Amino acid sequence: MARPVGATRVLPHSGVQAKVTRSVGATQGFEAFSKIDGKHCYYTNNLSLRSILEKDKLTGPNFLDWERNLMIVLRHERKWYVLEEPLGEAPPANALAAARNAHKKHSDDLLDVACLMLATMSPDLQAGLINTNAYDMIRQLRDMFQTQVRTERYDAIKAFNECKMIKGTSVSDHVMKMKRHLDHLERLGHPVPLQLATDTILNSLSEDYKPFIVNYNMNNMEKSIAELHSMLKTAELNMGTKNKTKDVLMVRDGGVKKKHGHTSTSKG
Repeated sequence: MARPVGATRVLPHSGVQAKVTRSVGATQGFEAFSKIDGKHCYYTNNLSLRSILEKDKLTGPNFLDWERNLMIVLRHERKWYVLEEPLGEAPPANALAAARNAHKKHSDDLLDVACLMLATMSPDLQAGLINTNAYDMIRQLRDMFQTQVRTERYDAIKAFNECKMIKGTSVSDHVMKMKRHLDHLERLGHPVPLQLATDTILNSLSEDYKPFIVNYNMNNMEKSIAELHSMLKTAELNMGTKNKTKDVLMVRDGGVKKKHGHTSTSKG
């Protein structure tokens, strides 16, 4: 049964009554904010999301999967920035409060992320990184496993360049597959420039799309991958309509050839 907004309850292990500011159900995944002694307690599904790191701790060979899961968790918690931006010098005592608070938050988040990273890796790796901040830690890990990263990047580039559309298959499925290769390369730190990505996708299409490619290039179009995807889906629909019209005309002209050489003629 859901608690009404504004209801009070005793928090587990605290003996303190807190005012629940959102309706909380017994089986709901929820975020409830409680205020106790002037402090905000934030109950979220962060712990369950962090469990993806705990289930597959970093051992070495699984670095890329671990880093990808780490990125998901930290983006959810709005803390990924600490791995991309160095902390910088602390502002002077007479600096604006906003600057001091921002630096303190960055420092606190940096410590929180470092502890999370250390807690979700093997003891051998922990020992060598125990005194390293999160910003430097991720770079040291990338250096350790750069061979693994380089191999996966090579495979991803090869898969992207060799991907070819089979005639008669869905152009939407094909473009989405190409987009997944592009996203993978970006995660590996090797983003493909838009123009090169577009040219590669166009070059991978089946021969049915030659008129589309000629028109696209003649008009010097510069579209995002999403826009190109939409245009290709429209082109696919138009081609389907033309093929249906052609079949109707063939029937009206006297017959349609079937397998084994048999021909059915139209009546009248």
